[in-house]
Amino acid sequence: MTAAVPTAGPEPGRVRFDTKIAILLRDDLAGWQRLNVTAFLTSGVAGAEPELLGADYLDADGTRYLPMFRQPVLVFTGTREVLVGAHRRAVEREMRVAIFTEQLFGTGNDRDNRAAVAAVGRDRLDLVGLAVHGPRNAVDKVFRGAALHP
Repeated sequence: MTAAVPTAGPEPGRVRFDTKIAILLRDDLAGWQRLNVTAFLTSGVAGAEPELLGADYLDADGTRYLPMFRQPVLVFTGTREVLVGAHRRAVEREMRVAIFTEQLFGTGNDRDNRAAVAAVGRDRLDLVGLAVHGPRNAVDKVFRGAALHP
């Protein structure tokens, strides 16, 4: 994937990106689960596409902080069916996808997480969340039927 390219937006001084980072969460998750899944999924996007990260932050005293994404991350919600459809469309479009399945709530490390996903076929994954980064229009089509998270 190419780096996000900011362009001038419709409002003076506003930046518009040609790409979108989006997360889709299943609508029946508990609050702590939504936060946990969002954190893990964003790490997947950042790890796969480090060029999406900006520079380190510095406060007025010179204290250094970690960089963050250079563009907004949009969080959506949808039913199990919306999530399954988005996953299918992302895979069909050959987009890189970060996923989180129900089984991962019961594991405690990356090795067990990967084993839990590897044990299930793509069409049988019990998805609770996914994240993608890609061209704005492609992400919009993949997330069809999802609503912005309240």
